[in-house]
Amino acid sequence: MTGSVLLAVAGAHLTGMPLNFQLVDRGGKFIRGCRTNAEYVLYALAETTPSKPGLIRRPGYHGSGVEVELWSLPLEGFGSFVAELPPPMAIGNVILDDGSTVKGFTCETYAIEGSENITQFGGWRNFLKSQLSR
Repeated sequence: MTGSVLLAVAGAHLTGMPLNFQLVDRGGKFIRGCRTNAEYVLYALAETTPSKPGLIRRPGYHGSGVEVELWSLPLEGFGSFVAELPPPMAIGNVILDDGSTVKGFTCETYAIEGSENITQFGGWRNFLKSQLSR
């Protein structure tokens, strides 16, 4: 099996975050930072360890997009990675601000109940920084 998959990550798998090793250990390579298109909202999911955000597309919503990182994963690494994802995390299609579509972390919508909408921070890193100043 050859080839790779571009994967957009928005939280605990970002560079320097607690689950980034799951990408690196599977041969993942950082490609670049970018943003989703304007239809995405981000939630700080309640009761996840480590803390994770949930990225959800809301057609008709017009924000400024959410910061993500693009990673290239070998196909075999992508398969083993997806097989280990715990709920409510999911892999879906994520539209970037340049109009391209890549595979990326999304969240099952039931998980946002009781979770804080953190879209105004623009991304997970900014949200975490805001928590340090509280």
